[in-house]
Amino acid sequence: MVIDTARDAGEQGSDRTTEAIRDVLAGRRHGGFSFLLFAGPAVISSIAYMDPGNFATNIQAGAKYGYTLLWVVLGANLVAMMFQGLSAKLGIVTNQNLAEMSRDHFPRPVVWGMWGVGEIAAMATDLAEFLGGAIGLSLLFGIPLMAGMAITAVITYGILLFERGGFRVMELIIGAMVAIIGVCYLIEVFIAPIDWGGALKGMVTPSIPSAEALTISVGIIGATVMPHAIYLHSGLTQARAPARNERERRALLRWSNREVVIALAIAGLVNMAMVMMASAAFHLGHSDVGEIETAYKTLTPLLGAGAAAVFLVSLIASGVSSSVVGTMAGQLIMQGFVGFNIPLLVRRLVTMIPAFVVVALGVDATNALVLSQVVLSFALPVPMIALVWFTGRKDIMGRYANGPLLQGAAVIGAVVVSLLNVVLLMQTFGLLDGWLPG
Repeated sequence: MVIDTARDAGEQGSDRTTEAIRDVLAGRRHGGFSFLLFAGPAVISSIAYMDPGNFATNIQAGAKYGYTLLWVVLGANLVAMMFQGLSAKLGIVTNQNLAEMSRDHFPRPVVWGMWGVGEIAAMATDLAEFLGGAIGLSLLFGIPLMAGMAITAVITYGILLFERGGFRVMELIIGAMVAIIGVCYLIEVFIAPIDWGGALKGMVTPSIPSAEALTISVGIIGATVMPHAIYLHSGLTQARAPARNERERRALLRWSNREVVIALAIAGLVNMAMVMMASAAFHLGHSDVGEIETAYKTLTPLLGAGAAAVFLVSLIASGVSSSVVGTMAGQLIMQGFVGFNIPLLVRRLVTMIPAFVVVALGVDATNALVLSQVVLSFALPVPMIALVWFTGRKDIMGRYANGPLLQGAAVIGAVVVSLLNVVLLMQTFGLLDGWLPG
């Protein structure tokens, strides 16, 4: 009964939001708070850039290499901004999401291959997110990891039920989670003794000190530029308030670009704060800290129980919210590529199974998180290349096709990420032994 009532309220809220957006587009509504009506798609997508996989890779980066890899976080975030903006533009201009466009324009074998890669990415994403929430609950309340996983599963499924009530209620829930994570890391930045000069130098001085740093860097990219977020953003923009004419389409694109910049800038600041906190707390004297559990236990004597508790609260909020978003993306990918839905409970069980298997086999949870990000980095070029291809075509995008400068930047971004993945693959199989330092 409570869920049904909330669902009805959510539907009414979504309808009111759509009407208000129409008023703004028609010029009947003005004011500084109009921006809040358009906030939602990028906020939901941004949670993918603050998921537990980011916690794992950023902790390792800061603990082992101090502020050295901050430039990787900054660069990855700028690439993420560009591709999330392109994904939003595709949904607004074509009123189709990336998976649907791929199904309509690519040969059937390519479509099936893209769907398979997308599903693997969705499962790897959910592995990281589900494990992150479970680890946080386990450490905060002193319960077994399996119990934490069960609680995370129930909470995530409960939140997903609200999706049936319309887009606005989910946007508000995820937005609240983003706010919690942001506030937690704002607190951490003030608690940790950060060397701001060193941090600034790390942001603007490219350096890869060792082969292990390269692995972590690719993991950072895989945890920051997320394939499921690229798919999802195009679907979120297409469903809110579809443009009815060119004037509305131009206005929607302007509002969307502003939201992408703001939401992804916040996500980028949170990621950099994670690295800086890990560097300040662990790099000198505790550089071997590479696991979330160890980070929590080490934070307590170094920065106090309050800092450790804040760290866990942000991890739980990240795990639960990103698990919700990952399931939403998985459903959109399946529906877009093969044209059918599966029940929410079944979808949730499918994406949870790998996490339970990992824990049952005794695999270290943090290592599983990092490896999941590496898997995501291999899946990433597929939607990136497809997105660049579609948004650069005038026969599809018309006047909104990427200009030469934007198209060139998008191509370079996709190529660089793809080449990094090739290097990581060669490194994994020992083909670069003796070529890379360390």
